Amino acid sequence: MSANNAFHIAVLAGDGIGPEVMAPALELLRNVGAKSGLSFRFTDAAAGANNYLATGKSMPDSTIRLCEEADAILLGACGLPSVRYPDNTEIAPQIELRFHFDLYAGVRPARLIPGVPSPIVGADARGIDLVLIRESTEGLFASMGKGVVTQEDARETMVITRKTSERLFEFSFRLAERRKARGKPGALACVDKANVFRAFAFFRGLFDEAAARHPDVKADRLYVDACAAMLVKRPWDFDVMVTENMFGDILSDLTASLIGGLGMAPSADIGDRYAVFQPCHGTAPDIMGQGKANPTGMILSAAMMLDWLADKHGVESAAEAAEDIERAVDRAYADGLKPTEFGGRNGTADIARAVLAAL
Repeated sequence: MSANNAFHIAVLAGDGIGPEVMAPALELLRNVGAKSGLSFRFTDAAAGANNYLATGKSMPDSTIRLCEEADAILLGACGLPSVRYPDNTEIAPQIELRFHFDLYAGVRPARLIPGVPSPIVGADARGIDLVLIRESTEGLFASMGKGVVTQEDARETMVITRKTSERLFEFSFRLAERRKARGKPGALACVDKANVFRAFAFFRGLFDEAAARHPDVKADRLYVDACAAMLVKRPWDFDVMVTENMFGDILSDLTASLIGGLGMAPSADIGDRYAVFQPCHGTAPDIMGQGKANPTGMILSAAMMLDWLADKHGVESAAEAAEDIERAVDRAYADGLKPTEFGGRNGTADIARAVLAAL
C-alpha cells in the first residue's frame, strides 16, 4: 500500500482503444506527480476479451492479486462484441471487479467543459455539473449469470439489500456535503420507481432514513421516467443523484451525452477499501489503432483517482493535482481542441499534447 506520497497503481489497459487512451493518462499522471511531489508505480496486468481468447479467463488470478495489493486500479476498457461467454454475454472484467471488491458506489460525473458541444443549447447549458451515483453490485445486475431461461420465458431477479443501500446512501450524502462545501448546491435526489415496485419503495424508505441523518443536504425523490425527462430539459437543476444499478447504467449514458458523449465522461467504482477508475466508453473496435480515440474520459478518470487517493490517505497534494488536471483539460478545450467525434481533426495524440501543454 501507499507510503507517504508514493502510490502503487494497477493498470488494466484492456481491449480495443483501452491501451490507446491509457497511455496519455499515465503520461499526465507522471507529469503532474513530478510537479506535486507525488510518485507512482504503475504495474500492467492482463484483463479482457483478448485475455479470454488466449487463456479462457477474463482475468488471471495474478491480476486479482495485483488489484488487491495496489492503492488504486486504473482500467482502460474491456470486452469486444465478437468475443462472448458460452451464454452469449460479453467478457466484462470491469463488472466482475465490482462484485469481487464490493464496489457498490458507481460515481459518474457529468460536467460540461468549455468549448465542448452539448445537445442542450442556451447559456444555462454551461451550468451542467452533476454526479450520478449508481449502485453497482446488486439491483437487476445481481442476477448476472443467474437468469433462468426456458422455451417459454426468461426471468431475472432484482435484489436490493439494506446493508448495501445504507452504505450507498451514506456515500451519496457525504459527496453532496463535500460538493456543498465547494460551492455546489449540495442537493441529493433519489431516483427510483417506488410507485410501482415494492423493492424500490424499500429503497426509498432507506433513503429517507439516511436523509434524516443528513438534515443539511436538500433531499429530493424522483421517479426514473420523470427524471429522464427532466435531464434532457433542465440538467443544470441537478446536483447529485443516486439510483439502482440498471437505472444508473441507462441514466449515466444519458448524462454523458449531455456533456459531449462517452469520450468525455469519467467514472469510478468505489467500495469501502478498493476503487476502480475508468472512462465510461467501451472498447470502440471500429476505431482501434486509428489514433482517433478521445482520451479525455480516461484522463479525467485519472484525476478522480487522485482525488480519491487524497481523501483516503490524507494527501492534499493529490487533490491539488486532480484539480490541476481538470483545469488543464478545461483550458485545452477552451483553446479550441476539437476531437474527431465532434467533427474536428484532433485525435488521441493531439488531445494528449494539448492537455499536457496546458498542465
